[in-house]
Amino acid sequence: MHFWEFELNTFDVWLYIGIIVVVFLIANVLRRKVGFIRKSLIPTAVIGGLLILILKSFGLFDLFIDVDKMNEFMEAITYHALGLGVIALTLKDNKRTKNKELQKQVFNAGLITVNTYLIQAIIGTIIVVLLAVTFLKGLFPAAGFLLPLGYGQGSGQALTFGSIFETSYGFVGGASFGLTIATVGFLVACLIGVFHIFMMKKKGVIKDKETVQFTSTEVVASPDEVPVTEAIDRLTIQIALILLVYFITFMFMFGVEKLPLGNFGTNTVKPMIWGFNFLIGSIFAVVLKSIFKKLREKKIMTRAYPNNYLLNRISGFMFDFMIIAGTAAIEINVLKSLVVPLVIICLFGAIITYFYVRKLAYLLFPGYEQEAFVSLFGMLTGTTSTGMILLREVDPKFETPAANNLVYQSFYAIALGFPLFYLLGVAPNGLLQTLISLGVVIVMFVILNIVVLRDFIFKKKVKN
Repeated sequence: MHFWEFELNTFDVWLYIGIIVVVFLIANVLRRKVGFIRKSLIPTAVIGGLLILILKSFGLFDLFIDVDKMNEFMEAITYHALGLGVIALTLKDNKRTKNKELQKQVFNAGLITVNTYLIQAIIGTIIVVLLAVTFLKGLFPAAGFLLPLGYGQGSGQALTFGSIFETSYGFVGGASFGLTIATVGFLVACLIGVFHIFMMKKKGVIKDKETVQFTSTEVVASPDEVPVTEAIDRLTIQIALILLVYFITFMFMFGVEKLPLGNFGTNTVKPMIWGFNFLIGSIFAVVLKSIFKKLREKKIMTRAYPNNYLLNRISGFMFDFMIIAGTAAIEINVLKSLVVPLVIICLFGAIITYFYVRKLAYLLFPGYEQEAFVSLFGMLTGTTSTGMILLREVDPKFETPAANNLVYQSFYAIALGFPLFYLLGVAPNGLLQTLISLGVVIVMFVILNIVVLRDFIFKKKVKN
């Protein structure tokens, strides 16, 4: 049985969902009413996940539920919520600007994102390999590759590949290792991000701006969408489209699972395919959007069915559930032997990410360096939502291009960062494969840094 599958009766399912919902609402009250929690900007979903984790660690759930089954359910929620949330975002109609300078800034933001993934992978892998060959013999050498997944990608992918490392390659505690990195990443994003903003305000670099009640500028519905008087609700259509894409995704992955691919395919390709549910789902979502576009051009389809406003709300719901379930799924008891590598890679990962992103943001985004930095740093240690939360503290009205960069950089990040995802199927096969993968990542990092700093490098050459 795959880790994303679970066998629970209906009562158990609703019991665990009830726990998530109740704790989430309590977390929301705490975030609104407790001053230091509100000022920390820690997302409500992270607070809720930590509450469940604390209660679970003290054995309070043991009195009335099977904790092992609850962990299994939380992992499944994390896995599926990631796929559904990404599909919802991909189905949106994103109209990119034709301004070349703004496009260049979005591209640069994508390059910073990929380069940060790479440097996180380099730092994490070097630390883990050194520990594995010196003080902690037997430590899984490829565990360092979970640092960019936890920090840069969040709970969903940290769980997915941590579980693949655990079930397919023997990394005991891999799932909880990845989830812990992701949870620490959220805390790093908020606490260090808030501290940076505080220090910059103290130095006068960031000016206090009028606090505004944020109002979304999203269009709830365009004139050619399904009208309210239609026989089917707009929300129902959005959910149907998302589930259709996810159904096609699962059929594709199930088909690959049944192919006779030999030992390599069974041990490497098939687990990786299941791990890429979010990526495969986004590809099919793009295909569906293209089909809709062609049908609209030929006047066969007269309605615009995807609704950006509703798709945003659905993706936000999915990612909140992903974060709270992912944090709650951590098993503290299996992390006892992994505390040292966890502490070291999380600490060094936070330091390197802070200074690397800060340096590039200051170089590449003159005029809005602070806005660019806090948004990218928040995303590269948490999620896009975390980046937006920090950005609102320095740019409450989203007047700079930082928010635009954060939203649209993902296309470039996925395209340029795909080789790193491929290496996740190579590195866990042994120490030699981990070192080879590390070498490839270093080469990629050097090349992409030349690309991101191209203007400065070529300008210097021209002057010389």
